[in-house]
Amino acid sequence: MNETERSPQGFEEQLLRDLTAHVAHRAEMASAARPTGRRSRFFSGWRLAGAFGLAVALTAGALVVQTMRLGDQPPPTASAAEIFHLAADAARQQPELTARPDQYVFTESLATIRELPASGPYQTIRNQLWQSAGGVAYTQARYRPEADPNGWGELRVLRMGDAADPEKELDAFQPPAYHGDLPTDPDELLPYLREHPVDLHLPEGADEEAVYGGESMAYTTARSMLDGYVPPRALAALFEVLAREPGAVVISGDVVDAAGRHGVAIRMPGVIGGNSDLIFDRVTHVYLGTRGSVIRNGKESLYNAVALLRIAIVDRPGQLP
Repeated sequence: MNETERSPQGFEEQLLRDLTAHVAHRAEMASAARPTGRRSRFFSGWRLAGAFGLAVALTAGALVVQTMRLGDQPPPTASAAEIFHLAADAARQQPELTARPDQYVFTESLATIRELPASGPYQTIRNQLWQSAGGVAYTQARYRPEADPNGWGELRVLRMGDAADPEKELDAFQPPAYHGDLPTDPDELLPYLREHPVDLHLPEGADEEAVYGGESMAYTTARSMLDGYVPPRALAALFEVLAREPGAVVISGDVVDAAGRHGVAIRMPGVIGGNSDLIFDRVTHVYLGTRGSVIRNGKESLYNAVALLRIAIVDRPGQLP
């Protein structure tokens, strides 16, 4: 791969520093909280784990947060379960990709994010990510400001950060990004997800039993898999499982993702300090990406939005499909 130009003023470096600092701040809060009862998630950009190679969101428990709509919109016309069922039907129609453990899942996405969760200007960046299909190598990525087609940064290795120490990186590969062994029956997939939870890399002192044993952990694991590649039949089963999660609601009115595509958003339950939405195409119900918001002083504002543009299987980091 030819060496690419760096974007101006160290854009990628500053972006990763800002996001890492935000995750570290949430880690300190999580360490001080003791989960009790049903698990809840901190809002800390867990969907950006896939987009930027950061750690999966941190957790704490038994906290209550006010939920708000983004804007004044008419009531929804479908339930979250209905949208997930339609998304499952759409997933079954997708072509299937296969991957060896030594290959990579390539994803390209657009992300809109603020420098700070509740303040500062929004920036839109294009990122390309190469995740190990078999979890046998580190993730690699490159980024550029969307307004600068020639602003690609160099390909860089991304390692997971230690939730308890922002200066430390974990000596571990990211989980496999190719989920080819998932059950394709939702009745079999749900217990599988309970038995194989995503590793949240909880900070020291967190109540792992309360977190991993909570009823919502299977759904968190299911959503984490959307950052990689799930074959069509298994993806359909995954959406059928998510249709069973209590508390998910359809957001009123039209939603536009980070790429300008019109969709319908499902707001997932249990997020602390804000909201996390999954976005599906309004007509085809194909999965488009996510958005996250924060609540400060009773007001909700968009923090980040990630639009999945394409996904493919390639042989090496830096290779484009």
